[in-house]
Amino acid sequence: MLAAVIDSGIDWKNTDFRNSDGSTRILKLWDQTVAPESSGYAPPEGYVVGTEYNRDVINLALSGDEAALRSMNLSRDYSGHGTFVTGIAAGNGQGMAGSFRGVAFESELIIVKLGDSEQRQFPRTTRLMEAVNYCIMEAQKAGKPVVINMSFGNNQGSHDGTDLLSTYLNAASDVWKNVIVCGSGNEAGSGIHASGMLSGRQTESVELAVGEYESGFNLQLWKNYSDEYGVELIAPSGERSGNLRTYGADRVSLDNTQVYVYYGQPTPYSRYQQLYFEFVPAGGYVTPGVWRIVMTPVRIVDGRYDLWLQESATLNEDTRFFSPSEETTLTVPSAAGKVITVGAYNSRTDAYADFSGRGYTRTNDNIKPDIVAPGVNIVSTAVNGGYTVRSGTSMAVPFVSGSAALLMQWGIVKRNDPYLYGEKVKAYLIRTARHLPGEPVPSKRTGWGALCLRNVFGTGVWPRVPELGHVPDPCPITHLTPVLYLH
Repeated sequence: MLAAVIDSGIDWKNTDFRNSDGSTRILKLWDQTVAPESSGYAPPEGYVVGTEYNRDVINLALSGDEAALRSMNLSRDYSGHGTFVTGIAAGNGQGMAGSFRGVAFESELIIVKLGDSEQRQFPRTTRLMEAVNYCIMEAQKAGKPVVINMSFGNNQGSHDGTDLLSTYLNAASDVWKNVIVCGSGNEAGSGIHASGMLSGRQTESVELAVGEYESGFNLQLWKNYSDEYGVELIAPSGERSGNLRTYGADRVSLDNTQVYVYYGQPTPYSRYQQLYFEFVPAGGYVTPGVWRIVMTPVRIVDGRYDLWLQESATLNEDTRFFSPSEETTLTVPSAAGKVITVGAYNSRTDAYADFSGRGYTRTNDNIKPDIVAPGVNIVSTAVNGGYTVRSGTSMAVPFVSGSAALLMQWGIVKRNDPYLYGEKVKAYLIRTARHLPGEPVPSKRTGWGALCLRNVFGTGVWPRVPELGHVPDPCPITHLTPVLYLH
């Protein structure tokens, strides 16, 4: 069984990702940030960036081979996020005699470190799509099913599952035997989303507080393409932009701040329109205070509008909407229909984690998140050995990824259910999810409930099957004793 983690890389020396004989459990490591000319190794076949390290090279480095070690040392997990996430999904706990063992701890690993080694920069989406394709193709070459863990996201998109990345993931979900798992994000309480309805001729104004020392940020407005209305910006001083151009691009200067405005068009996969605002200081920082986005209806067919700031972790904590909405705070691509979208709850209190991104999806009200898993004060692997504690939906995702891997191991590898992948895995996890106290089912906060793999192999779907080897118990899975961000 293969567990793929697309993230910030991995501490490949960590004993939790090695077999009992000291050899690596990593089948392939593609570091998109390491240029081939510096590593001495090539990118994966069919790709032009980064360096691919196979199992043999990693084992040579672990054995002390100087050339291999020098090259492998170029691939580092600087944030520790990828190492932590991989530990939850598949760490074997060798660093602590099994005390902090991950869920699918015998899985082989495919690791992709996202980034770009070239001087020119391509959209992160491009590299992510390449990473997903790489994981699926490598699994297909190996003839093994794969679970792909993606513990990250951003606010750049329509939040309805029709953006380019979500559309791609839906298509990728139908290739080979795979399950893709994403986090709902940590934006529920961050004040980064505002929404409302326009009707008739009534003007709407959305207030945005910009904190001190904000070096620049972006803002998106999403609307039905059929709706026509004027958009005006008012700076903290009261200076007004007048109605902005309703097509193409525009630029205004307000309170020593340049605001660039780009009007999007419908796409082959979405009929909605994006207005993109980039706030760039003429001096050191964007002028702090209350900015207003004023919308004056001309012709309204639908009327709904949604505004999202960029991710809260990249903003001053005082930069937020005055009247935010905690709903539809899913990050992209977690609104994609065919991925398993995971929110977080506190397994000690059995309560929803208030930072966890909420549904439902914009415009179509698809139920997201699908499920929640432990995401508060989780213990997992640290860079340079040992263990540490983190919180976030990033930490909840690999609980579900590891569980999906166990199901696919039982179904596909052990030939009990050769078609146990994709939407089928999601259906079993949803059906056997445990209801959290005080939460309706389904819920915009917790989806269909909390992960409970024990129920899948209990009375929920199948009888308990000893040949699986290790069925997590109790419910929920807490091998990494629940005691950042990226998500």
